[in-house]
Amino acid sequence: MNSRLLVCDPRHFRIDYEINPYMHTETQPELAAATAEHEAIVAAHLAAGRKVEYVAAAPDCPDMVYTANAAVVRGDHVVLANLPPERQAETPYHRAWFAERDYRIVQAPYAFSGQGDALACGDLLFAGHGQRTDRRTLDLLADFLDYRVVPLRTVSARWYDLDLALSVIDADTLAYCPEAFDQPSLAELHSAGLDLIEVSRAEADNFALNLVSDGTTVTMTTGAPVLAARLRERGKTVVQLETTELRKGGGGIRCTALTLDNA
Repeated sequence: MNSRLLVCDPRHFRIDYEINPYMHTETQPELAAATAEHEAIVAAHLAAGRKVEYVAAAPDCPDMVYTANAAVVRGDHVVLANLPPERQAETPYHRAWFAERDYRIVQAPYAFSGQGDALACGDLLFAGHGQRTDRRTLDLLADFLDYRVVPLRTVSARWYDLDLALSVIDADTLAYCPEAFDQPSLAELHSAGLDLIEVSRAEADNFALNLVSDGTTVTMTTGAPVLAARLRERGKTVVQLETTELRKGGGGIRCTALTLDNA
């Protein structure tokens, strides 16, 4: 899992609008520092043995560094996101990248935040809705990608994407923040038959759950010592990286990588 990733460099990263609680146009990222953070993330992926591919950054797309929102991919099938109006200029670039590589592409007809709201765990797809993804999109994900979809509803815009509230650690393990979900969603999680690691609101607020795991190595942000320790107790190699500048746009390590190798 997560052995092949699509990323986009942050050369045009800036805050031109506010579409999540973390974005403030008066607080711009320091571009050199954001670039250094992104380069360190890519280096960590490569050091873990993951393959990294690039989609070219576009000047009119300041959030394009968050490639996880582009789509969700399984095999050669792609469901393109249906992003907020401020980010819809990204989609033609994503479509072209996949089309050039002969993927079978469908466009989500309803609001859909791509992999930000669609986290695969084997044949399960944990799918967020209620913030940036329309509940009706989940039927398309199940049908076109042949997943058993587990619908999860987050309770506020702080969890505007599922990947801020939940992470897949390996085929048997999830980490999650209980405060992020409504009661039916918590029941879904507890009935999934997986090992669940609870993460505190304080660490989740530090983007602790916005991580990339290949089942052996977990690449995650700094500022989450409890989760990092619990992962090490489970035998994982944990690499913690700074994400201060990237988080100014509301994204972390998971947001900057779209998984291409879901079987």
